Amino acid sequence: MIGVFDSGYGGLTVLKEFVKLLPEYDYCYFGDNARTPYGTRSFETVYRYTLECVKYLFDKGCPLVILACNTASAKALRTIQQRDLPALDPQRRVLGVIRPSAEATGQYTRSGHAGVLGTVGTVQSLSYPIEINKLNPHIRVFQEACPMWVPLVENNEYRKDGADYFVRQHMNNLLQQSPDIDVIVLACTHYPLLIDKINKYVPSGVRILSQGGIVAESLADYLRRHPEMDARLEKIRARIFQTTDSPELFDRYASIFFGEDVKSEKVTLNG
Repeated sequence: MIGVFDSGYGGLTVLKEFVKLLPEYDYCYFGDNARTPYGTRSFETVYRYTLECVKYLFDKGCPLVILACNTASAKALRTIQQRDLPALDPQRRVLGVIRPSAEATGQYTRSGHAGVLGTVGTVQSLSYPIEINKLNPHIRVFQEACPMWVPLVENNEYRKDGADYFVRQHMNNLLQQSPDIDVIVLACTHYPLLIDKINKYVPSGVRILSQGGIVAESLADYLRRHPEMDARLEKIRARIFQTTDSPELFDRYASIFFGEDVKSEKVTLNG
């Protein structure tokens, strides 16, 4: 199976696009809901938690794991790829969401001014400016942390009028940094649920990049370029959902992100 990891529910917006574009593959979604949120935690803690979850998915037999979590991708992916993976199993792969998003930013900006909306942890990590500038050194990257957006989504308040205040505030803060921003990356997998409100405060001509479709296209391209990995993946359209917290609670909220009802099971990590 393809393992899809997130600290909570947001990665389900990425899995939704995987299933839409690549429905033939088997997927195991794993949410570390008992320890969410990751966004406010230290690099060391996020790395430790993420590594535990990657090891769990490896033990389940997943040869490929996608970190569908910006915080985990920002704070843990590189260390896991460079330090841990060679010792754990050099034939397995762990991929994230930041690189594909950075590549898309370079493709779509014309002004060379790009905006990033993310959690405090993702913004403070500087992962997006670093990754975007590796690929396109000329692009200026402007960031805005939106600490209230995830709680709005997870408490099912994102459709209500009260959410407009926080969306408008952070959109204005970002756009005031540069009037030339023409691409904005939603650097959190929760944020696509706020897209209708985000669009209300975005000038015409500014493109919003939502990660689900971008990462799905990147995964499809990866599998085309790595037939040896593709051959290891089962294709019977199985879908498994697992959480470290209450399955009943997970199932109730998962449908908001995934777009359909799910049935999950609880697992316990050994550490």
